Amino acid sequence: MTIKLKIPNMACSACVSTITKAVKTIDPNAIVEAEPKTKLVSVETQKPEVVIREVLATVGYPAA
Repeated sequence: MTIKLKIPNMACSACVSTITKAVKTIDPNAIVEAEPKTKLVSVETQKPEVVIREVLATVGYPAA
C-alpha cells in the first residue's frame, strides 16, 4: 500500500534522510520517496498509516 503524506517542516536532503531512516526502522522493506520542495512523502509499506505517522512525529516530522 502507498501512503502519501505532507510534511510541512521537511526542508532539505538531511530531512529526507531522517524520514527515510525512521520509516525503515519499522519496515526495512519500505520504499520512501520524499520531495522537500513540495513537502510530499510517499511510502510504499505494509504498515498501517497510523504507525508511519507516529514514527515520523517521533523524529520531528509530523504529517499535516
